[in-house]
Amino acid sequence: MQDIKLVRNVAMFGHGKCGKTSLAEAMLFTAGKTTRHGKVDDGTSVMDFEPEELQRKLTIGSSFHQYTWKKHIVYITDTPGDDNFINDAIYATRVTDCAVFVVEAEMGVKYQTEKIASFVAEQNLPTILYINKMDKERADALKTIEDIKTDLPFKPVVIYLPIGKEADFKGVVDLVQQKAFMFSKDGKVKETDIPSEMADIVATYRESLMEQVAETSDELIEKFLEEGELTGDDLQQGLVQGCKSGEICPVCMGSATGNLGTELLLNTVNDLMPAPDERPAQLGTDPKIKDMSERKPLIEEPFSALVFKTMADPYAGRLNIFRVFSGSLSSDNFFNATKDKMEKFGQLLVMEGKESKPVDAVYPGMIAAVAKLKDTSTGDSLCQKETPFIFEALTPVDPSISFAVSTTKKDDEDKLFASITKMLEEDPTLRLTRENQTNEILISGVGQIHLEVTGKKIKRKFGVEMRLQPPKVPYKETIKGKARVQGKHKKQSGGRGQFADSWIEIEPLPRGEGYIFEDKIVGGVIPSQYRPAVDKGIQEAMAQGVLAGYPVVDVKITLVDGSYHSVDSSEMAFKISGSIGFKKGVLEAKPMLLEPIMNMTIRVPKDCVGDVIGDLNGRRGKILGMDSEAKSEIINAQVPMAEILHYAPDLTSTTGGRGSFTVGFSHYEEVPGQIADKIIEAAKKD
Repeated sequence: MQDIKLVRNVAMFGHGKCGKTSLAEAMLFTAGKTTRHGKVDDGTSVMDFEPEELQRKLTIGSSFHQYTWKKHIVYITDTPGDDNFINDAIYATRVTDCAVFVVEAEMGVKYQTEKIASFVAEQNLPTILYINKMDKERADALKTIEDIKTDLPFKPVVIYLPIGKEADFKGVVDLVQQKAFMFSKDGKVKETDIPSEMADIVATYRESLMEQVAETSDELIEKFLEEGELTGDDLQQGLVQGCKSGEICPVCMGSATGNLGTELLLNTVNDLMPAPDERPAQLGTDPKIKDMSERKPLIEEPFSALVFKTMADPYAGRLNIFRVFSGSLSSDNFFNATKDKMEKFGQLLVMEGKESKPVDAVYPGMIAAVAKLKDTSTGDSLCQKETPFIFEALTPVDPSISFAVSTTKKDDEDKLFASITKMLEEDPTLRLTRENQTNEILISGVGQIHLEVTGKKIKRKFGVEMRLQPPKVPYKETIKGKARVQGKHKKQSGGRGQFADSWIEIEPLPRGEGYIFEDKIVGGVIPSQYRPAVDKGIQEAMAQGVLAGYPVVDVKITLVDGSYHSVDSSEMAFKISGSIGFKKGVLEAKPMLLEPIMNMTIRVPKDCVGDVIGDLNGRRGKILGMDSEAKSEIINAQVPMAEILHYAPDLTSTTGGRGSFTVGFSHYEEVPGQIADKIIEAAKKD
């Protein structure tokens, strides 16, 4: 059993294309875990291995590996930075102990950087800030650090200063040890003297470092005020304490693709990041007493783990990946407290990119996996039956875009939906719903790229094509006025005929009231056994309105008069009579078209508010109000569904990828005349 003090569980975070995966590759190579320095651009990465990732040169789902460095075993999670796949990054903040947060030296802080940083800060993860691409043109580490201070919820502490700039970047000065380290291409470093021309800047930044570290401890600040400085040991002690508590974030720098400075990052993870048993206890529920409980991250505690990712494979079946928070497990079964089921498994596994290796036992801090469980899925809590424990639930990101889903071949329909069901197990941000009115099946996701990638995965894994089309808008029809009409059905030409005569009054109901049928027949002008048939005929006619064939809603029908024939009348005849009367009545009662109006909450940077509101006005939207945050505005609006079927890519374009939104149904409203005419004309053509 590994000494928990020598375990680290770290995740790589940052915006898309900032170099997270490349840095993970450099760390694995420098630690000797891989024999080749994998490159994302060359398609040789061990962390990005799915064909869709290799094609797009983009991390789509979190991947896992582990390495050993100076007796420490480090479990590493590489997370996506693209908005379409952000859910995996959010889940990773929940199950890792610390973060390496990557920021580009050439581009600095982007909006996406701020967004992901907020997730990391929300979980109070101890964080190393890594300034990447130091060897690129326009790379400026010190400016990037100032941007981080201003724009991100981290308190950066400079422990290294760069030697050389851009293509001439060749090493760093260690402000704690007061030594210089020069880099070599194998990721190693060579100790040397501090360049004489850097003496002044080193003195300035070391003074600042002493001030920042002193603030993390009453003892250190007292010593600093009395003596005016801190020793290297004092600085190291203060850094360890401040970094593990999350008060301060050490800044490392280098080049992931050039493998410059990676060894110093490995040392920093070992020295300044917490072991699992130094993290707070996990909160959850004890189902036995149905009350809040906690689990400390210790081997001595009962076993508990949280499943945070599921991978679907057509051959190997489901693979459930979980984080061990307490205790240890070496048997071939555990209890799924969420589902109240015992689960047996064949082998405990540790993931190494697309490969996995068996292990005999798991312990706190480990990311492990098991295959072919019957009932377990993402978000489930694993434990021992005698000591059940349910972790706080994982909440997936809400979908923001929907498409009607179908197959290119009719015979593949069952196969497609079976495949999508498997993908729903793997990806909790996907939704599959049926729109009753249009009879379309809708697939919803975080973005269009998210759904396109899902389609490619389904084709590769299950051999079936998924076609995406914009969903039909579920328009409805209603009336504005009142009418009294006769519905007469007469077919008498020898033998038994058909006869039914009914008079109805039709009037509108308030929006959302649906349908009311009232029988006001006096005497026996229509026998009681035929009156429900009039109601049934009307309801069947309501399914297809007279304007464009959309369902009719919010009407009250009153059956007031009629006549019948003792031989030729029947239930069917009165059904037809009701249908005829209803259609005539709707035409006389000023029919109109209704459209669904959606509630929208749109979060955008302050400098984009005018453009976004102008765009919403152009979509016939109504602005209901606005709320302010530190760097963004939240716009609350109501917009017709027809106007926002393609809103996600348009908002991305308007805000440069910095906006996000949620949408939900509000109510139905009348469609403006000119637009209604076009919809009716198109429906008649169809």
